[in-house]
Amino acid sequence: MIEIKNLTIELGEFFLKDINLSIGDGEYFVILGPTGAGKTVLIECIAGLHRVKQGEIWLGQNEVTHLASEERNLGYVPQDYVLFPFLNVVDNIAFGLRQAKYNRTEIQERVNKLAGLMGISQLLHRDIRSLSGGEKQRVALARALAPSPGILLLDEPLSALDLQTARYLRLELGRVHRELGLTTIHITHDLMEAVDMADRVAVIQNGHVEQVAEPERMLFYPGSERVSDFIGTPNILDCDYCHSLGQGVMEVGCGSLKLIVPHEGISVHKVAILPRHIYVSETRPPGRGVNGFQGTITEIKYARNAVRIALEVGENNLIAEIPYHIFEEMDLNVGKEVFLILRMRRIRVYESNN
Repeated sequence: MIEIKNLTIELGEFFLKDINLSIGDGEYFVILGPTGAGKTVLIECIAGLHRVKQGEIWLGQNEVTHLASEERNLGYVPQDYVLFPFLNVVDNIAFGLRQAKYNRTEIQERVNKLAGLMGISQLLHRDIRSLSGGEKQRVALARALAPSPGILLLDEPLSALDLQTARYLRLELGRVHRELGLTTIHITHDLMEAVDMADRVAVIQNGHVEQVAEPERMLFYPGSERVSDFIGTPNILDCDYCHSLGQGVMEVGCGSLKLIVPHEGISVHKVAILPRHIYVSETRPPGRGVNGFQGTITEIKYARNAVRIALEVGENNLIAEIPYHIFEEMDLNVGKEVFLILRMRRIRVYESNN
């Protein structure tokens, strides 16, 4: 377990104030918040990179607040990976093992095992500078895992990657976590990354912990107005009925809407979808389409980063968000009939009726 008690620290413009967190053994714990919230300062404190004068950090039964980084048995992947450009892939992965005086056979076995786990066996003798972003990320993970740490710290591990690579590595991180059962702290500013990956999420803003909850609980029941504003106030619909269609999908009835949602549980009481995951079109999209509907625009609001479109869809009212550059190319106005698609894989479900 990881226990953080009353941690307060100020580093220039970044600060943390009275941070209290408890992270379970083997948990995949995501720290979510906007840029400048203090996320990286927190993970660097856990890693032992800052001198902490107020508060305590416990790893298991041991207080490590004032221990050096190398004494904490942590694997740490910083945001920019910090790979050694003058070493090839093998030597990068083996660096910590050599520093710890592992023998040659142990190093070779460990490097080969981790290379296989991360799918980079074919890259072992490549120059670091010749690797893609996704390949560098895998090497950085293998290097962090090489000394068999008790905890893995990941600072924005997917932020520098293109969308397709990030989606693939998101799945890979989940697989590695399941195989190793390693307590993991993952920092991100991406809400859906947190929702898809976390056992629990801590939302941090302005150096304060606003809410700690399971991802679905956070989406459906934001702990404060600040959390609600940050996650984007999802459309939440109550479900009247549901039945399984097999293969991990379920049909749910929400008022006049019949939705197909990804779910393998017994029942669904609520569904949520973020406004930015509702596709709006002036013309009917080709094909039958899943979760395609027709609605009427009832209001148009100009928000900071996007245009928010209020829609009446049968008995339901929904909010969609359209980026400014796309909205400017469309001819949308109040009263206009439009077509929309609720992206199935982005719909989240909540089983409990509490």
